[in-house]
Amino acid sequence: MSKEFKHIVRILGKDLDGAKSVAYAITQIKGISIRLADAIAKKVGINPNDRLGFLSETEIKKIEEMARNPGNYDLPKWFLNRRKDLDTGKDRHLVSSDLDLQIKNDIESMKTIRSWRGYRHAYGLKVRGQKTRTTGRTGKAMGVKKKGREIL
Repeated sequence: MSKEFKHIVRILGKDLDGAKSVAYAITQIKGISIRLADAIAKKVGINPNDRLGFLSETEIKKIEEMARNPGNYDLPKWFLNRRKDLDTGKDRHLVSSDLDLQIKNDIESMKTIRSWRGYRHAYGLKVRGQKTRTTGRTGKAMGVKKKGREIL
């Protein structure tokens, strides 16, 4: 009754380590947190502490489908990372490159409508209210001028 162990498992275009537990391995996919990974494993009917490399192809397909569309599987809406989407108005969940592309589009739209956050993004400043007096400096070093050297 020995199952074949796969050292590398591909889910949603990402190579995952088969030696890790299912919940922690799935978190390597961008857009999936540990709580969402645990909920996905439990909904599919897999123990979250099992090793990913021992899963069958059908179980991997179930995990992949649920990770792609968690809103269709009776999970709470707060698990989703794109609730009340500005374009569609629906609750969505984005993973991997789709998430990166959507974030980039959101930043560009903020810049085009000239919102305050867009202005801060455009000028490379801190966006979320952080202090800028001493941190976030880029470019030439600010410091104390050395004393004692005079040019003759």
